Amino acid sequence: MRRDDERLRDILEAIEAIERYTQQGREIFDEQELIRVWVVHHLQVIGEAVNALSDELTDRYSETPWAQIIAFRNLVVHEYFRVSLNLVWSIVENNLPSLKSTVEIMLREMELE
Repeated sequence: MRRDDERLRDILEAIEAIERYTQQGREIFDEQELIRVWVVHHLQVIGEAVNALSDELTDRYSETPWAQIIAFRNLVVHEYFRVSLNLVWSIVENNLPSLKSTVEIMLREMELE
């Protein structure tokens, strides 16, 4: 079983992968199917990793919307055709930067323990 720090690094890597392919903006995201699929896949990876984090760790950082991240992953996996591109882009723009910051803080704090 993978440790929390490994799962957090998975999340960080997925966010960085999304950042690489969305930096060109919404228009390119809308135009290129491969980029859309890439982003959704990595959001799914994030949800999987979050779902595997220990309750102890997520409880310590309860201000992060862990349940919403997992719920989006479930939507992607079980009801893919209900996934809105507007929602995906909103997550990329509005939620990933703060999640990235939180995960970086979590990893730094884990290193100090």
